[in-house]
Amino acid sequence: MLPNGWEWCKLEDIVSFGGGKTPAMDNKEYWHNGNHLWVTSKDMKCSHITNSLMKITDKALEIMTIYERGTLLVVTRSGILRHTLPISILETPATVNQDLKAISPHIKDLSEYLYIVIKANEHFILKEYHKDGTTVDSIDFDKFKCLPIPLAPITEQRRIIAETKHWFTLIEQINQDKSDLQTIINQIKNKILSLAIHGKLVPQDPNDEPASELLKRINPKAEITCDNAQYRKIPKNWCACKLVDICSFLSRGKSPKYSEEDKTYPVFAQKCNLKDGGVSLEQAKFLDPSTINKWNEVYKLQTGDILVNSTGTGTVGRTRLFNTNCLGNYPFVVPDSHVSVVRVLKSICPQYVYAYISSDSIQRYMEENLAGSTNQKELYIGVLENMHIFLPPLAEQYRIVAKIEKLFSSLNNIQKALEV
Repeated sequence: MLPNGWEWCKLEDIVSFGGGKTPAMDNKEYWHNGNHLWVTSKDMKCSHITNSLMKITDKALEIMTIYERGTLLVVTRSGILRHTLPISILETPATVNQDLKAISPHIKDLSEYLYIVIKANEHFILKEYHKDGTTVDSIDFDKFKCLPIPLAPITEQRRIIAETKHWFTLIEQINQDKSDLQTIINQIKNKILSLAIHGKLVPQDPNDEPASELLKRINPKAEITCDNAQYRKIPKNWCACKLVDICSFLSRGKSPKYSEEDKTYPVFAQKCNLKDGGVSLEQAKFLDPSTINKWNEVYKLQTGDILVNSTGTGTVGRTRLFNTNCLGNYPFVVPDSHVSVVRVLKSICPQYVYAYISSDSIQRYMEENLAGSTNQKELYIGVLENMHIFLPPLAEQYRIVAKIEKLFSSLNNIQKALEV
């Protein structure tokens, strides 16, 4: 039931539709020194258009349509349709590619009102108008053209637009505040790790066995540094040594032969070190069973192993702590050659070493010592072996880890609350 003065109509009754295409990318006549904006699905970011648009030439415009300011653009075919329906209103004239539809209201004043109506029906459109049998997410455009539109009187449309803009502004401010707070939380976490690895997070206990004595006992061959001027700022009972000196295993994985059929033995790859934290074998490939004998027992990942992505711009240096809980029913998992494994000696707390390697200063150290080309950065195992680590007494290592976990737990609760 609509209010008095309102009417139902179909979208196609009050607009005209248009589309676009991609001019041949190898034709310089279409692209060189272009001055007409060209919008693609990748430029559509939920409710706005990016500023970094490509431009086509007058020559390309001969085979294209340019849409005027106030035209609505809707993505109807793209992988980004899974969660949102990207839609925006053109601020300046532009052309579009084949993944977008242009909606030109017969009355220009309808643009903002139609934007609100379509945005309000986003979930309905994605669910009910989804086109099955396509390789990418698509909207059945014939159905979309018949979207029911509750058409309000023009004066009421203006009031609705004004009120909606007011609330949209508040929502955008809240989202920005949440984003700013997320940034601050990450900065606090980095500061906590920095304090931890410099002996400033928990008080020292003079009765603790000095780290140098611990290291002599577990690795008599270790090169221990206590009085070097570079390390004088660390607490008295701490010492500095190389990472390799406190490890029972420090190595990259191997290049596996994969099986397309057998799903018994997963291989841990960089994508298993999840971007948002933790590890998962959901995206793991599987080892050819005939090659199992080539993998020594030492390569089977253990709880407490520290896994470091060691190739690839954007992922190299990502560090996660492994736990066999993620194996489920798998008997074991081995790392591929793009992941380095840091397995510390039994008398060293792996969670402390994980926190150390995760800290900003050590992440910078790894980044500054990468090798390879821009597109394929490499973290050689020697960089990890020679990494200097500030080692506290064993008891303090565990006190530090307990404090980090307590503080991070409180910060994580705040982050979860921000996601609601």
